[in-house]
Amino acid sequence: MYEVEVKVPADLEPVRTRLEALEATREGTLVQRDTYYDAPHRTFAETDEALRIRRESNAESGTDETRVTYKGPLLDDESKSREEFETGVGNDDTFDSILTNLGFEPAATVHKERERFELEGFTVTLDSVVDVGEYVEVEAEVEDEADLASAREAVYAVLERLELDPDEQIRTSYLGLLLEA
Repeated sequence: MYEVEVKVPADLEPVRTRLEALEATREGTLVQRDTYYDAPHRTFAETDEALRIRRESNAESGTDETRVTYKGPLLDDESKSREEFETGVGNDDTFDSILTNLGFEPAATVHKERERFELEGFTVTLDSVVDVGEYVEVEAEVEDEADLASAREAVYAVLERLELDPDEQIRTSYLGLLLEA
């Protein structure tokens, strides 16, 4: 699976209003704590990869979930498209222990609140990231790498409908933005 994602800085309240006017479906608000790891055999910052444990709480449903995600290098210069693998984890502390015993070291933790919407098959996320700022992400998933360009153009069109400029996109991850702050 490939993820096509475009992230832009934005004041979230006007975007929320536009999403309501477009009759987007609100999917809820999540609180996420993402711990990123460095590998003992290569430097992910240099290879443009990421390995993280995400602890996610949904206050509305009262559920908690933990997933581990590997993100491959960016595939183009025009978006944050990359191959991604993710699976559930039963116990985040145990999985952290597995990684650290294998030589992986926690690099940093990103804390954010995410409000998710579905708009015509796209995921639109309003992110408030501690010590980083407010951003809007529009995301699509495709099975085939050949579909990346058309999915990226469709994501740009969604941003424009939200009165956001795709040219303002930031390809730096929240981890990178946090480390720069």
